Amino acid sequence: MDSPSKSPPSDNAAQLASPSYRLPALDTDFLLGDSMRGVRFLLEYAKAEEVLRAHHIRSTIVVFGSARSAENAGGNRGRWYAEARAVGRIVSERGGALQNHSGFRDNVIATGGGPGIMEAANRGAREAGAPSIGFNITLPHEQEPNAWTTPDLTFRFHYFAMRKMHLAMRANALIVFPGGFGTFDELFELVTLRQTGKAPPIPIVLVDRAYWDRVVGFETLVEEGMIGRQDLDLFAYADNAEGVWDELVAGGVGRHRGEHDDPLAAGPG
Repeated sequence: MDSPSKSPPSDNAAQLASPSYRLPALDTDFLLGDSMRGVRFLLEYAKAEEVLRAHHIRSTIVVFGSARSAENAGGNRGRWYAEARAVGRIVSERGGALQNHSGFRDNVIATGGGPGIMEAANRGAREAGAPSIGFNITLPHEQEPNAWTTPDLTFRFHYFAMRKMHLAMRANALIVFPGGFGTFDELFELVTLRQTGKAPPIPIVLVDRAYWDRVVGFETLVEEGMIGRQDLDLFAYADNAEGVWDELVAGGVGRHRGEHDDPLAAGPG
């Protein structure tokens, strides 16, 4: 702090330049400070929510999977890409994303917005002529949005927790392709919400049972008493896009939420 001066200042340049004089909403140093973490968290909720409501997106079908499963990867990863692309197209064509339902749009494909399985699902939706959503995350090695998401429905988050909330809160179903730590994180978060009754009973479909049987010992969890036998009913399996669609239909996808439903009332949070 400057010491008081007995002589009057010649102008008010120092006052105008002071950080304390900046409008709080325009003061990035203040907004990015630790004390405003809660406000930044709220902004990430509010911005995406406002845009989704403006586009009348009432419900989504969320697709998770590895960013490393590229179209030209070959082997299983290339096959998973092709099936995710088919899933995006089939769900968009048959699930209602192409039509408005009493002013709303239902079962819109939503992904993490990046490459691999996410790109494939968004691509399939675009090829069907439907909108699709990308919920991107800022990472140390920057993830850029894939080119297939609807530009006006392409978001970027800093907080994983808020990104997960937006992925979950409108979801009518969850489709999980093979993936690594990030896919496991998202899968088990939503399975836990279902197990604890914090999310509505939506179908969860794991693609390629052989993969999931190798990498996750679900039966071992039952045998060791870590979960109940009934918890295995929280999800189903499919090996291809048509099988995924069959499981979604069996779980009620296609029976759209009522026209007056508020997506905030139906999902976690």
